[in-house]
Formats: sequence, C-alpha cells, structure tokens
Amino acid sequence: MLRPTIIKTLKPAVGSAIVLARPLSITAGRMAGETGGIRSGGEAAADSFSKREKAGEDFYVKQKEKEKLMALKDKLRQQRTHLDELDKHIDELTKASGGEHN
Repeated sequence: MLRPTIIKTLKPAVGSAIVLARPLSITAGRMAGETGGIRSGGEAAADSFSKREKAGEDFYVKQKEKEKLMALKDKLRQQRTHLDELDKHIDELTKASGGEHN
C-alpha cells in the first residue's frame, strides 16, 4: 500500500527516468538457522539432542507400524476363520442336496 503511493509521488516530480531496480522491502533478511528450522547437516546437526529426538521419533513410528501390523494380522485371522466356516457350510449344503457323492 505504501509502495504504490511512493511510486505515484516520484513519477510526476522527477519524470519517467526513474526505474526501480527491485521493489522496496520492509522486512529484514534472515540468516540460516535464525528461524529455528531443521538443520541441514554438518557438525551442528550431530548434537546429542538432535540424535535423541530422531531416535524417539523413529521409535514412535516403529511402534505405530507394529500396532497396525498386529491389527492387520488379527483381521486376517478373523477373515480366515470366517472363510473356513463358509466352506464348511457350503460342503454341508452340497452333501445335503446330493450334489456331490463324497
């Protein structure tokens, strides 16, 4: 909002000879590491806190994956028992109707 006002006031006063090379910036630049972001690598990233934090995150992910795997195995076990029951029921129906001579 301030930039268009400055440009409008400069153009009539000086003429069209002024060309701004880049827009005006009000915010200060930030150096790497000042924002508190993730460290990319090097000696600074190898401190014990970062290693411990990564190990904790890895452990959490492995635990969640293990829980999901156990739930899937349980679901598979239930499905197999249900399929076995259906097979028995089909066999009983076919024998009762005289379809197969076993």
